[in-house]
Amino acid sequence: MRDLISTIDAGRARGDGVALATVVKTGGSTPRPLGAKMIVNSRGEFAGSVSGGCVEGAVIDEGRQVLKTGKPKLLKYGIADETAWDVGLSCGGMIEVFVEQIQ
Repeated sequence: MRDLISTIDAGRARGDGVALATVVKTGGSTPRPLGAKMIVNSRGEFAGSVSGGCVEGAVIDEGRQVLKTGKPKLLKYGIADETAWDVGLSCGGMIEVFVEQIQ
């Protein structure tokens, strides 16, 4: 939690936007539990984890997009999805991650 707070504080001190990604739904085998969180700032710096590394890169990209548009997104990753292998989610489970800008 301290990493998340320090990343938020550092980003805000520099005037960066900050997005919060939260695991809101899981199914099957997943590397992180429901409620896992990750912070992303507009520079692409991050703290926390929503997938233990499987989809972090994609969530960082989406977080930066949310910061550009101001529109939250619900991201879905699972083994059955065409994008699952592209982002590295091969654990056989499914996660949904809500990404929103925080003020």
